[in-house]
Amino acid sequence: MDALHAILFIFVVYTIGDVVATATKSIVPSLFVCSAIFLGAFWLGIPETLFTDSLLFNVGAVCVTTLLVHMGSMLNLGQLIAQWKTLLIAAGGIVGIVVLLLLAGSSIVGKETAIVAAPPISGGVIAGLQMSKAAEEIGRNDLKLMATLLVVLQGFVGYPLASFCLRRESNRILKLKAQGHAFTEDKEVERREIRTIFQLPHHYTSPNYYLAKTFFIAFIATVLSGFLKQIDTGVFIINVLVRIDKNVMALILGIVSAEIGFLEREPLSKGNSFGFIMAALMAVVYGGLAGASPQDILEILIPIVICLALGTLGIGIMSILIGKVLKIGPWMSFAIGASALFGFPGTYIVSQEVARGVAKNEEEEELILSQILPKMLVAGFVTVSIGSVVLAGILAPMITPAM
Repeated sequence: MDALHAILFIFVVYTIGDVVATATKSIVPSLFVCSAIFLGAFWLGIPETLFTDSLLFNVGAVCVTTLLVHMGSMLNLGQLIAQWKTLLIAAGGIVGIVVLLLLAGSSIVGKETAIVAAPPISGGVIAGLQMSKAAEEIGRNDLKLMATLLVVLQGFVGYPLASFCLRRESNRILKLKAQGHAFTEDKEVERREIRTIFQLPHHYTSPNYYLAKTFFIAFIATVLSGFLKQIDTGVFIINVLVRIDKNVMALILGIVSAEIGFLEREPLSKGNSFGFIMAALMAVVYGGLAGASPQDILEILIPIVICLALGTLGIGIMSILIGKVLKIGPWMSFAIGASALFGFPGTYIVSQEVARGVAKNEEEEELILSQILPKMLVAGFVTVSIGSVVLAGILAPMITPAM
């Protein structure tokens, strides 16, 4: 297919997905809508080379580490420290997913399937892409398709679950308020703009300047990760800790470079490129659907449902247990853990919608938001931006080729 026609078709589908998601208040995620359209298009005769023909596939594949640098720059260490309880509960939810999938899931759906499922359920697009690539490299196209579909379907579990939990928590907050309980405001820690270590005078800065710095850090992350992977200490545990995946390294360097002032916050947005790079990345994700027949989908559907059910159960058990120890209510704890199933901006949208739906006036809405929104924002970043990426970096090498 001609590149321009392919790009036009892809962006029209993206637009339809966005419209449906907005009209349904994210009850029907754009990921699901776009995936359904692309699958139907492939089955009706659209070339399976659609995404490579558009050239977006190659751009997205190259820019994964760059996007992770950008995501790292969005994380504020002060915010994470202030929300340390949320951080522990969210991390506990990821542990619950891994433990339940690898212990119970392996015996039901198979070890390889359980390994591939854990990171996407713990996060989203980036983790799903990492596992999809790992599966493709060893010829496991069935697992590649599964990783893609998990990214698409997990929101159908996460959004309603988080909404239900947050509604129960919001009602509890209003009940305590009626009983005279005094709340301390749990506001998000402000992101202070640090003067950068290397910064051109304002009249010299341009989108290219921000992009150059972001790609430079992504390049350093790739080189450094490659160097560390060659180190062999002779101790398995130390080797695992030292050999950091390039995507994890990009995330770490994004956090560090923004905190020390080398990189501006959200550089791809300042470089007017975030939307396009994200669209290119999604072409890589949806590319996993090419060549999938209806029979392939049906064969993998039951394992997906089982993995999602076990993962959600693991989230609930661990997040509620840790929340109990930290004296955080079970509904808030479960909502924090469930953020792994959709992440930002869903965490923001769900919190806002719940607060508006439960509150009777503006004062109650502000009170509810002050108690749930900071926790949900931090939880989404911890699970999707950090935890799932790190987990994928650890689990991806554990997938074995098909016999």
